[in-house]
Amino acid sequence: MKALYFNGERIELHADYPKPKRRSGEALIRVRYAGICGTDLEILRGYTGFKGVLGHEFVGVVEDSDNKELIGKRVVGEINIGCGECEFCKKGLEKHCINRLALGIRGKDGAFAEYLTLPEKNLHIVPDEVSDLEAVFTEPLAAAYEIPNQIPLKPSWKALLLGDGRLGQLIAQVLRYYVDLIVVGRHQRKLELLRRLGINASTIDELDQSVKFDVVVDATGNPDAIMEAVKLVKPMGFLVLKTTTAKPSRIPLSEIVVNEIRLIGSRCGPFKPALRALKEKLVKVDYMIDGVYPIERWEEAFEKAMNRETLKIILKT
Repeated sequence: MKALYFNGERIELHADYPKPKRRSGEALIRVRYAGICGTDLEILRGYTGFKGVLGHEFVGVVEDSDNKELIGKRVVGEINIGCGECEFCKKGLEKHCINRLALGIRGKDGAFAEYLTLPEKNLHIVPDEVSDLEAVFTEPLAAAYEIPNQIPLKPSWKALLLGDGRLGQLIAQVLRYYVDLIVVGRHQRKLELLRRLGINASTIDELDQSVKFDVVVDATGNPDAIMEAVKLVKPMGFLVLKTTTAKPSRIPLSEIVVNEIRLIGSRCGPFKPALRALKEKLVKVDYMIDGVYPIERWEEAFEKAMNRETLKIILKT
């Protein structure tokens, strides 16, 4: 099968990569589309040390499964695969399994290929009202829904989202339903797209620096953004970190300790509310797609994805 393989230094397009073999309890999925994510780009810079087929945001069709009701269904999939034996797995927290695999990120070939396998329990059937291209956004949208899953947000709270990129656009559309939200970014085109959705968006220079927020979310992709983010959180407020990078980050410990700021790491999230939001059109994603490329044009696709003005690039496998 065709697959994009990362050898630790560069990506290679393999025309005859081995098709994955389905184990008991797994489904074999024919991938239709897969999205290029910021995490994929960070892996190219050394994040996680992964070697293998990249990609974890996908939609596909089940071709083979022990569960015959799944065959022929369009699905998306949760990316973490737990061992089933550790303390986290026994608590239903497979995404924190110490031995976990993660699709296209950690020990498991991913979605930039014609086929992949995942445990049947990781799969979610895509509603008919959601198109293939919309479904690609399920995994990152679920990550956005992890924030209200972690924090008891209140309508009276003032929240600041730092970052207007791929994930920032989704987080903004989720948080608008929970808090009084302002988005700060660096890219006028992306900020204008948010404004068209009725979301308050501005540059950092336009922000009143004297105002402090109950919640600040960092989705900048910048390892140093936490230094500025801490200054904008109220004492005893929440600072939610969504940025994962290959570069190390400095942490302003004194300010965090003195102001008793509650630091929340936030990663993968629940798929059900994400799919419901896509089905009910509570979140818009089509406007974010800046290109759909066949897998054979992967170099062009990745070059476009690395452009800071780009939002979402999708590969057709």
